[in-house]
Amino acid sequence: MSSQHTELRVNESRESTHSISAHLAEKSADASRYRGRIAPSPTGKLHLGHARTFWIAHCRAQEKGGTNIYRNDDLDRARCREEFLTAAITDLRWLKLDWSEGPDVGGLHAPYTQSLRIPLYRAALERLHSAGLIFPCVRSRRDVLEATGAPHEPAGENDEPLYPRQFRPASNAPVPALEDIISVNWRFLVPDETLRFEDGALGTQSATGGADFGDFLVWRKDNLPSYQLACVVDDALMGINEVVRGADLVMSTFRQLLLYRALGWKAPSFFHCPLMHDDRGIRLAKRHDALSLETLRQRGVSPDELTQKFATEYELWK
Repeated sequence: MSSQHTELRVNESRESTHSISAHLAEKSADASRYRGRIAPSPTGKLHLGHARTFWIAHCRAQEKGGTNIYRNDDLDRARCREEFLTAAITDLRWLKLDWSEGPDVGGLHAPYTQSLRIPLYRAALERLHSAGLIFPCVRSRRDVLEATGAPHEPAGENDEPLYPRQFRPASNAPVPALEDIISVNWRFLVPDETLRFEDGALGTQSATGGADFGDFLVWRKDNLPSYQLACVVDDALMGINEVVRGADLVMSTFRQLLLYRALGWKAPSFFHCPLMHDDRGIRLAKRHDALSLETLRQRGVSPDELTQKFATEYELWK
């Protein structure tokens, strides 16, 4: 895998900015068959909640005669580790999941590791910048949290506090150029409108910009794209037409719908799985080592035992 990544990195570096921008300007891949994805972040061991969500993604692809890809969402430099990627692939293969494209098998949309796809995200950022849809933000997270009305407890791992409208630059202020190496956060200007989408598991979902969510990060001051931007670029260019993920990411979906629209791409459909909790009612997280797939496997739990339980729950949500 390392040699493959090296080759991909070299090939990617040879691609001109113009050709990447042209690629982004095209309509996102038009998949005539179902294309889903499994996109773990290698920041820890997978737990039962991950297993159920990824198993459902696998089942939906099978039911629709389509396929899944595996994408390695490794943009969290502080926490992502190669050993967690290896462990995740081992765990999901044990659970009898498969994929036709991914970091371990390659494919037409390689590379499947986000840290190797930075030029694509940068090109998307430049398109948003040219359209006047983003602005630089020098406010700290504490500034945002302490502002009037800013919630202090974001709803999900990839959520963020409501950005106050008063922190926006003046509407007639010129937008500065993007630095070659970005050292300031850039945010997307969220319109004051209500967005809706029909979720495959949860039904009709709606949220209002400026009230339920605010101007969100698209590029971070450590010169990396946000989850929202990277996810949209990858799902669009890889031809994903249904996203299966946890219900904690519903609010992220509204942000991503705005990015799809801004970039001129058709959004996929969504299926947000209800979250799994432990016996104390606490939502499962990667710190729940006792409920990690690796630990369960070592204890002799069979994959069929788990998937039978998942199947019962899945039938209730379809």
